[in-house]
Amino acid sequence: MATSSAPRYGAERARLGDQAIVVLTDHTGQRRVRIAQHGAALLGFEVPLGAATQDLADGYRDAAEVTSRAGSRFAIMAPFAGRIADARYDFDGHVQDLQPGVTGAERASRHGFVRDVDFDVIALVADEGRAQVTLGTTEIRPQAGYPHAIDLEATFTLDAAGLTLEACMRNVGDRAAPCFFGWHPYFRLADGLVDGWQLQIPAQTLIRTGADLIALPGAAAYVALDDAPALDFRESRRLGDSILDQGYTDLEADADGRIRTRLRDPSSGLGIAVWQERGVMHAFTADTVSRNARRAIALEPMECMANAFNRPDCAQAVRLEPGAERRFRCGVEVELS
Repeated sequence: MATSSAPRYGAERARLGDQAIVVLTDHTGQRRVRIAQHGAALLGFEVPLGAATQDLADGYRDAAEVTSRAGSRFAIMAPFAGRIADARYDFDGHVQDLQPGVTGAERASRHGFVRDVDFDVIALVADEGRAQVTLGTTEIRPQAGYPHAIDLEATFTLDAAGLTLEACMRNVGDRAAPCFFGWHPYFRLADGLVDGWQLQIPAQTLIRTGADLIALPGAAAYVALDDAPALDFRESRRLGDSILDQGYTDLEADADGRIRTRLRDPSSGLGIAVWQERGVMHAFTADTVSRNARRAIALEPMECMANAFNRPDCAQAVRLEPGAERRFRCGVEVELS
């Protein structure tokens, strides 16, 4: 009599306290991904390491952290990533203020509008080839400083190659809109400080910023890494006491078209490659976060640099015409040596 076996992959809804989450499981490979619907924030990415399990994600630990979102751990950043200088920008000749009435140091618009949004589960599937969830929101709608309407979907796929995140932004308004996507993941390869880990970023150019972490105007923002050796990670090297909150551009792709930023713990041989197909990479050694300071590193694939809404050299990259959509793909591959 023929027997049937369960699919290699599973996908299910679950709870973390009062928060709805989705769990993607690779039963054969002993890998598990957990994602909160609130903010579409990844909570965990567990992989086998010898006889134990390592959670690569330094995500939110409980429901309270999901809602307080300290550190923007694994934040989906849309319709912009990073900071917007003074929370103001000019698009098509119209100056927009994202924080009308706010003055002084309180003016700090960053990471877009969806960190506090409860995403809907659009699709949840699993079979022999992958586990996948698509989370969507229609909450990006006209508001102070942003008179545009964007539908956003984020699809997470766990398969043999690793974890993929594909974002789709669709302009459902009646005018061109500025928008771009970014992801704010924190990775942890072992307990302890990041100092002993090795980092490689395949960039040729550093993005120079002021004290406000906003890129300098025009060409002054771009510095060849030959002229910034302390921040040059073109060749894999130990992080040591390097303090990073830094953007990198002119990224070089591998033969398959993926740009890979690599992080490795030489003591265990565990490593990851954070990949993207275009854009910039922002690296942050988490020195200023309130929990696990310098015990994880944020490697943030972004379509454009922070404050792109205010930069003429990014104008075409952020522009999305009515009815058009744009996709951005990135992900994580696990590497063991």
